[in-house]
Amino acid sequence: MNPEALSELISHIAHDLVAAGEAGSLTEDLIPPVEKFAVMRPKDRSHGDWASNAAMQLAKKAGMKPRDLAQLFAARLQSADGIAAVEVAGPGFINITLDSASAAAIVDVVLAQGAQFGRNDHLSGQTLNLEFVSANPTGPIHIGGTRWAAVGDSMARVLEANGAKVIREYYFNDHGEQINRFAKSLVAAAHGEQTPADGYKGAYIDEIAQRVIEEAKADGVDILALPRVDGGKNEDGEPLGEGDSEQREEFRKRAVPMMFAEIQESMKNFRVHFDVWFHENSLYQDGEVERAIAKLREQGDIFEKDGATWFASTKHGDDKDRVIIKSDGNYAYFAADIAYYYNKRHRKTDPADVAIYMLGADHHGYIGRMMAMCAAFGDKPGVNMQILIGQLVNVMKDGKAVRMSKRAGNVVTIDDLVDAIGVDASRYSLARTDYNTSVDIDLNLLASHSNDNPVYYVQYAHARSCNVDRNAAEAQIDPTTADLALLDTETDGEVLAALAQWPAALAQAGDLRAPHRIAHYLEELAAAYHKWYNIERVVPMPLTDLEERKPEAEREALRIAKNPEPARAAARLKLNDAVRTVIAAGLDLLGVSAPEKM
Repeated sequence: MNPEALSELISHIAHDLVAAGEAGSLTEDLIPPVEKFAVMRPKDRSHGDWASNAAMQLAKKAGMKPRDLAQLFAARLQSADGIAAVEVAGPGFINITLDSASAAAIVDVVLAQGAQFGRNDHLSGQTLNLEFVSANPTGPIHIGGTRWAAVGDSMARVLEANGAKVIREYYFNDHGEQINRFAKSLVAAAHGEQTPADGYKGAYIDEIAQRVIEEAKADGVDILALPRVDGGKNEDGEPLGEGDSEQREEFRKRAVPMMFAEIQESMKNFRVHFDVWFHENSLYQDGEVERAIAKLREQGDIFEKDGATWFASTKHGDDKDRVIIKSDGNYAYFAADIAYYYNKRHRKTDPADVAIYMLGADHHGYIGRMMAMCAAFGDKPGVNMQILIGQLVNVMKDGKAVRMSKRAGNVVTIDDLVDAIGVDASRYSLARTDYNTSVDIDLNLLASHSNDNPVYYVQYAHARSCNVDRNAAEAQIDPTTADLALLDTETDGEVLAALAQWPAALAQAGDLRAPHRIAHYLEELAAAYHKWYNIERVVPMPLTDLEERKPEAEREALRIAKNPEPARAAARLKLNDAVRTVIAAGLDLLGVSAPEKM
């Protein structure tokens, strides 16, 4: 019996008590949904296998003392199949102890359902558009974008495991001044000139510039001979580099697709798949910016002031109104945001019920205007639009911050991290921490084979379980002879309880948009398994002479642990395989491999 089954049983008892007139003033309509009856693992294991505060939840509505109501629940629970004991404790907690066969039944459930165990459909019927990474096509993906790649892809997998349809989307900011600065930087590099004051630096700029020259030459274009225009100087007297010229445009036209392809390759190598690669420039080319603004204008949310066009975002909760078309006639960046959200919600293919934006810490100030825009379109902020803000990543080595990339200059890139510790450690370490907190990535730790390395610790549990299988096969242990009721030791119980909590952990990770909870669960399961592995044997091992001379009770406990009878050995083998199944499924949700040997 798992926590979900106990929650259903407690809910059923609540309805029975009302029907029998034993629940005071409690009525059917006052009983919350079954998922609101939380069943928890007691911190003190002497209090039982599971605990519920259902009586305290309902006591006020029933007009009863919590302990009195708890006694009514306890009496009915005590007579339920699979429950060995029930105790009312403290102000009204209900502590439940399962019999060993009931507790161990989770093993057969896991093995029967395999990788599907824990998956559910409670988010079915929803299309979630999950936009993440979305780095500008002006350079390699830096460490912040790498975190979003790990977190975003893991989140998509978790949401799908909860039944949602997820559209993974990458938004290319290929329209605007950053692309101009990228092209100017390439022109300067191609001519061996100083990088413009507002330009991009790094060895990759020289690489891309050379590739553009070679590609143009192959097409019969002498790109360096095309007309150039002096871009002038900024207010500090620094040169702005290449102006709006044929040469800059030719570099832009060829370099942006190259950078685009490089980013796509980095994502593929990082095991991240996108369903949609959306180009900002298409919003302007297809007239979607104009149409979205026209929609808001029809609703009275657009006004003119000081020669500019404004969105009246204060009408919808923002702290100030926002310019969308500047007085010089150029669109402000927010104009594309408006069109992009409207596109997500109303596109012909897979329109989003929920648009989830995963943005960097420097975008925190964007939340107000984005939510105002959501409301202006008649949607519900926080429901139809959800914005997740990620915090900074610090890469450490030998106790010092790593800030330089050989290729990109002053930032650490996705390829730098993968080269240092591999895809598995990169993805796991970035996804295991709540994205809303900063994280330190210790390269030395993550490259080590030690229990302090969290990804190694979890993967090693899976590899160990595979080794147990190999040894059991050699010893000809037959799992069909298993008596799961013999999984009755304390360490058996800890592993069984951990397995039983997987469905709830997976559901909560989806509802809370918190894939890091998957990693935390896996580490807890791995800890219980490693402890179990060090105590309980599957393949029999004779007692040593010293152990044979111990007192009878202690000797019997050692015999059960080290030299189990066939039925108990088979039961432990099935428990081992259930752990392997759940760890492999959990690692897959994080995009991390489950090795069979380490």
